[in-house]
Amino acid sequence: MILGIESTAHTASVGIVSEHAEIVALVSDMYRPPSGGIHPREAANHHVEVLPGLVASAMEAGGVHPHDIEGVAFAQGPGLGPCLRAGATVARTLALVWDRPLVPVNHCVAHIEIARQLSGIDDPLLLYASGGNTQVIVYGAGRYRVLGETLDVGIGNFLDKLWISLGGTFPGGPQLEALARDGSVLHPLPYLVHGMDVAFSGMYTAALALDKAGVARADLAYSVEVTAYAMLTEITERALAHRRRSDVVLGGGVACNGRLRNMVRTMVEERGGTLFAPPNRLCVDNGAMIAWTGQLNLRSGRTAPIEESGVAPRQRTDLVPVPWRERPG
Repeated sequence: MILGIESTAHTASVGIVSEHAEIVALVSDMYRPPSGGIHPREAANHHVEVLPGLVASAMEAGGVHPHDIEGVAFAQGPGLGPCLRAGATVARTLALVWDRPLVPVNHCVAHIEIARQLSGIDDPLLLYASGGNTQVIVYGAGRYRVLGETLDVGIGNFLDKLWISLGGTFPGGPQLEALARDGSVLHPLPYLVHGMDVAFSGMYTAALALDKAGVARADLAYSVEVTAYAMLTEITERALAHRRRSDVVLGGGVACNGRLRNMVRTMVEERGGTLFAPPNRLCVDNGAMIAWTGQLNLRSGRTAPIEESGVAPRQRTDLVPVPWRERPG
């Protein structure tokens, strides 16, 4: 079994996963700021406080002893630097105390691998939609390749920032989704698709202008969701056509959104493909996806000595080798 620690942003999570991808234990604790968005240092302090207890809870819940653990995996990046360092410190400590290999994991690759394992789809295209990341990803020649991404902020950060600017509290995405269910009038907003890339800053400014003009909040939320998710659906479809693929998996916290799932599913099924979205607890940031990808890394010999286990806040998806997917010959 591998123990995995997730601490890239607001969520501290510990998962234990067997070699057969069985989730033995998964416990999480989300930092919720009293006002505004996430402050990296405050979130890191939260992680430092709760992670030791989460490790103990996961071990107890799974009936696992230290001698059962074959490796300790942690999210190396991308993410908020202070938060990443909090998780990495706990992982290094456990690896030293238990005398086990330390396994760095790319957070984005972990979203892909847990979805690929759960779906049974060997070579899907991934739409990765979260707070800090918005990417369309496909595998090719030993690495995951980013075919399209945001040019400014991640879709989740955009939704959170908009909701907070409207007087709401973090996290904004689920609250906007609930409000949008009561909306029905589609107001025009900037539709910023640039080839395979998207941008959300213009939509943020325009949405605040509509709110100031007195547009009903439910219709505003509905318009934001429909426009933003249509942009993501468009670049996903373009990627499918370009790579001659048919199957899509979703990943990231925003992938829990029902409207996004339905829009992408409609597009994929009209093309004769299949959409898979993991259960919400495995769509959001979680330690189980880090543990499972740690399994894959460990099998491939990708471990790190303590002195070379620094975090990488800007580590890109397409800079990390994935040797477990290479085909012989």
